[in-house]
Amino acid sequence: MNRLLLVLKGMAMGAADIIPGVSGGTIAFITGIYGQLLSSINTIDFKLLKVFRTEGIKAVWLKINGNFLTMLFAGIAVSILALSNMIKFLLVEYPVLVWAFFFGLVLASIFLMGKQVKSTNIKNIIVFVLGAFIAYLVTSLHPAQSEETYRNIFFSGMIAIVAMILPGISGSFILVILGSYATVLDAISALNFPIILTFCLGALIGLLSFSRLLKWTLDNYFDSAISLLTGFLLGSLNKIWPWKKTLAFRTNRHGELIPSIQKNIWPYEYTEGEPQILLASALFSLGVVIIFILARMGKDKNMANQ
Repeated sequence: MNRLLLVLKGMAMGAADIIPGVSGGTIAFITGIYGQLLSSINTIDFKLLKVFRTEGIKAVWLKINGNFLTMLFAGIAVSILALSNMIKFLLVEYPVLVWAFFFGLVLASIFLMGKQVKSTNIKNIIVFVLGAFIAYLVTSLHPAQSEETYRNIFFSGMIAIVAMILPGISGSFILVILGSYATVLDAISALNFPIILTFCLGALIGLLSFSRLLKWTLDNYFDSAISLLTGFLLGSLNKIWPWKKTLAFRTNRHGELIPSIQKNIWPYEYTEGEPQILLASALFSLGVVIIFILARMGKDKNMANQ
């Protein structure tokens, strides 16, 4: 795979992972690298020590698909570090436009993921509806406020990475629910390495633990798993609807008032600024187009490998 293209896909995953409501796993899935990502992660275990002793570091690098993982995670890291401050600014200053763009991303992803289901039977339909219901309930929860202890940050990393690697579940929103989103985002923006490393350690342990179960599920129950994940995506649209009315505020650790309880409304009901329907529609369409372009890139790559 072209290394620059792989870095760009990683950057797209990183951008998705810092937005509550959008999943980096979804981006990996529709761009055709999800299976390779899971397989590469699953090679990282204690058996590598034996490979290292008998065959050397080069064999270990080849076994874990080192070039692939390095380029992909480099793109993710660059995107998160570069975009964290900008995303914070845009979500405050242009919330309708940002959420309209990501609404388009997720809506197009629902269509593309649903197409992967080979058998549309009653079981898969029920699983799809169940996934949508669960995601709707989860995204309706009110954010918590947790203590900024290293223990909480560590466990937040473990839980959030499970969501981030799953297509359809937003790891960032899980952090919002856990009350750790602002802490982690502020740490990234300020390069607070103790918090960043604690979070990353938890994420690494969660990733290595969960990826095997996920790969086994996809290998053995692909249609049901994708139906469930597509349902998750549909239910998550509740969180990223652009036009909202704020019902209550809370004070964050910087003494700033931020929305804590919101409800979705129609654009003509929006009173917290201009509804910006035309520009929001344009950005929504741009999000749809970007997803289909990414999906096409992944499809072309898969065809080239056949």
